[in-house]
Formats: sequence, C-alpha cells, structure tokens
Amino acid sequence: MSRSPGREISPFIAMEVLKAANLREQAGGAVYHMEVGQPATSAPPKVIAAAMQALKDQQIGYTDALGIAPLRVAIAAHYARFYGVDISPARVIVTTGSSGGFLLSFLSAFEKGDRVVLAEPGYPAYRNILTSLDLEPVGLPCHDETNFQPTPALLDALDGPLHGLLVASPSNPTGTMLTRTELAALVEYCRVRKMTFISDEIYHGICYGEPATSALELTDDAIIINSFSKFFSMTGWRLGWMIVPERQVAVIEKLAQNLFISPPALSQYAAVAAFDGMAELEGYVEDYARNRDILLREFPKLGLTKLAAADGAFYIYADVHEFTNDSVAFCKKMLAETGVAATPGVDFDPHRGHGYVRFSFAGSTTSITQAITALKTWPGLKKGAE
Repeated sequence: MSRSPGREISPFIAMEVLKAANLREQAGGAVYHMEVGQPATSAPPKVIAAAMQALKDQQIGYTDALGIAPLRVAIAAHYARFYGVDISPARVIVTTGSSGGFLLSFLSAFEKGDRVVLAEPGYPAYRNILTSLDLEPVGLPCHDETNFQPTPALLDALDGPLHGLLVASPSNPTGTMLTRTELAALVEYCRVRKMTFISDEIYHGICYGEPATSALELTDDAIIINSFSKFFSMTGWRLGWMIVPERQVAVIEKLAQNLFISPPALSQYAAVAAFDGMAELEGYVEDYARNRDILLREFPKLGLTKLAAADGAFYIYADVHEFTNDSVAFCKKMLAETGVAATPGVDFDPHRGHGYVRFSFAGSTTSITQAITALKTWPGLKKGAE
C-alpha cells in the first residue's frame, strides 16, 4: 500500500521551537523570541480602524474567491506606485497568507512529478508543500560565494529535467538579496528553458540598502507571491496575494473556490487601509534596522563571526560550526540554559544546516538586547563546548 506524500513531509522546526519556548514561558522561565519571523509591532492603526468598521458593518461573509475588488485594485496601485509597473487588478489574486499563494501556484503551474528548484538554505515550507503535492523539490546548494542565492551556473550543474525555479529576495533565512542584474539572469534562464519562475517577494519593503527588485519589473510571465504578514506587520490576519499571468487566473480561481472558498473577509477589508499606513510601516523597518545593527555589532564579540549579509528581511543566519555540528541540539540547549529561542539551520537546509542557526530580529529592541546579555556568559558559545 503506497503512502500519502503528505506523510513524508518534515515538521516546520521553527514552529516546534516556538512551541517549546511557549512552554518555557508558561512555566515562568524567561524567553527571548528569535525563532520566528513575526514582527513585535502591530498592524498600522488605520488597518485596526478599518477592521473595527468592517465588524460594525458586519462585512464578514464570504467574498469573491479571488478577493474583494477594492483590495485587488489597491494592490495593483501599489505596484504602479512602488515599482512603476502597470498591472490589471484582474491578475491580482488575494490568498490566505502567502502559504495559500504557494499552494495555488504549485497546483496551477505544475504536473505530478515535476521538478522545482529551491535554493538551500531556504524556507522549509516550499519543500514540504511541494512534497505533499507529489512534486519533487530539487535542492540547489548555495554558499556565501553567491550570497546564498541561485545563479545560472549553479542551475546548469543540476541533473535531470527542471520545470520550475522559486527564488526569494530578500531571502529567508539569510536575508540576502539578488541584484536587478542577477534576478534578470535567472528570469531569462527560465524563459529560454520554458521553466516556471516563481518569485517570493514577501520581505519586500524590509531592506537596509538598495530596494528589492520585483520580477514583475522584468517579465509578465512570472508568478509573484507576497504577503501582508511581514512588511505590513499582519501575521495573524492570514492574508497574502499573487500576481499571475492572465492565462492562469481562471484555473487558480477554480482551485481557490474549492480549497479556500475565499480569503478571510475581515482581513481583506482591513488590508485595503494598509497601503495608507506607510509612515508607520517605514518606522517599523527603522526598528528592524536598529535591531540588525545591534546583532551585527554584538554577535562577533560572542564569537559568531561568519554571518550572511542580511541585506533585507529580519534574520541573521549564523555559521556555528566552531561550536557545534548539531544545530538542533545547540538550539535546544541554548533555549534551556539562556532562554534565547532560535531556529536550527536544518529547518532551512537539511544537508548543511547542522552548522547554522537563524536568529530573527523582528522582535522588540529590548528583547534583542536582553538576548545578547543572556548569551554573553553562555558556555555554549565557547569553542569546543559541544
């Protein structure tokens, strides 16, 4: 009897760490949350006000499967304003978080057994969703020499047929970004080989130098995934969006109708106001930048000297080979002995992640500084401590 592909997926270790950290908190222990990419900030005030108005007006029934028209229009206007790209709202699909977007994109773009390339390290849910759909994730080992990002040369080294490529810039867990030229080269690589190009842009807006380039600036033939969770600080609202080629809208609509009926109505009405809260949101990014500066200054003093670039997003991906070859045990011990919760690298790279740890700096500056203080005297950050 064959096993369901869904039974073969791995747990999302970041959520397992969160669960362990919450248990420690419930028992009265101190915890410094650096394990999940969840902003400590709330949704902008205008979003909260819009949600309250929607509740007052009882706007909480089913909506169109692709999302309410005002939100799709607002998202299209966002691309015109920030990227200089003119897209029809008809190509905008509102989803139940970016997770719903990945599910819909994979189901609409690929056939059973298709092979989709993912950078390693990378967001583990990509791999697990593909596996659950009986698609084959093809891990592409990426190193600091390429800023932990894919390149055409690395893709050429892969064996077998390839049907798609998923890239993230800024990336989770490394925070690294592709330049416009590098992104264009990958888009062209896929165009020539008739591979589906999927661009995860959920950390756009959270950049510490040059802004990120959207694949929509380079092609109309990519699938774009974005979310209100990160830049817009709306994680629990479970709302995201896709921009897709016109030919895919009809099939995605049918899938969305059957899988989700519609995205959360209350979240949609609230999110229309999100694009009017940019001043608050830019302030949030300034907070992340402050936290990033603290970690980039203090981590080397603790012996964590090999860090990914962290050009965007809110993560530090640290090489801990000098201290351990078992990042899972390292993180468990760190949580138990210091209260610092971080995610082992094997969550993002099952082959080489044993010597890496991801630290999120999306939390409060107070929590970040307290975590540094807790780590300063921890024996686990001494060479040969394992």
